[in-house]
Amino acid sequence: MKSKPRQGWGTAAQPDQHYLIQPRALAGGGDIRHVSEFLRASGWRDRSEKRGPLFMESPDRTIRLFYDPHVQPGGWTISGAARGHQAAWNAVLGSQTPVEILAGLTDALTQPLSAHAPDVWAPLRHQHWSTTYRAGQFTAESPDGTSWMQFHEDPPAPPVWWSGAGDQQGNGWTATFTATTPMHLVQAFTTALASPQPVMRPRGRIPHSAQIRTTSVSVLPSQLAAWQQARIQAARAAVWDRNWIAGSPRTTPRPNAAGHRARR
Repeated sequence: MKSKPRQGWGTAAQPDQHYLIQPRALAGGGDIRHVSEFLRASGWRDRSEKRGPLFMESPDRTIRLFYDPHVQPGGWTISGAARGHQAAWNAVLGSQTPVEILAGLTDALTQPLSAHAPDVWAPLRHQHWSTTYRAGQFTAESPDGTSWMQFHEDPPAPPVWWSGAGDQQGNGWTATFTATTPMHLVQAFTTALASPQPVMRPRGRIPHSAQIRTTSVSVLPSQLAAWQQARIQAARAAVWDRNWIAGSPRTTPRPNAAGHRARR
């Protein structure tokens, strides 16, 4: 009797129908492994309980990430503890935030600071977003009107970053960042938010939206696995390089280590 192939990435030989979606902000949540596997390969600890929500912690235990789609309003929560001159901060993003946009922020959590001063609005201006200032609100809006980024001040309430996307059919999400969120992280988020590059979703996971444009593509599961693995290897290589430069003990396998098994 022939054994059935195990289900998962890269197990079938037949191509699957996928769609490239623009604008990316309306593509829906996507596969959370795009975020979690990169963090795990970067040395983050998975503290999730069996069959519970995703809970990950940075190597120095100062940053925590939660994902739970089963509570209201559900979605992602990322919080950083106070450290030195950096105050505690918090970011909350809806469950329909595309993982590729969220990864702009979470990938930046694993990378060293740039020598350049961050500019949250620069990526938006580069993509021709319009900007307005009114009653303590500085707002940038995408050319198609589906996405926005806002810095809101309304004393005595604390200032806050507010972002999101939405269409006429009710699809969308919102995100809030405390004003204490490090600027380079907010800039990493706006860079991913404003990117004109489409994101890919499988058939059956396409939002019903009059505001999106789709391009049909056929993709082998092995190709999907290879793309994900390349992202994981890049994270491992970055950790290896940092440990080599710092002369610290290695905390992750060599970048070409075999036997990695994809998790959530």
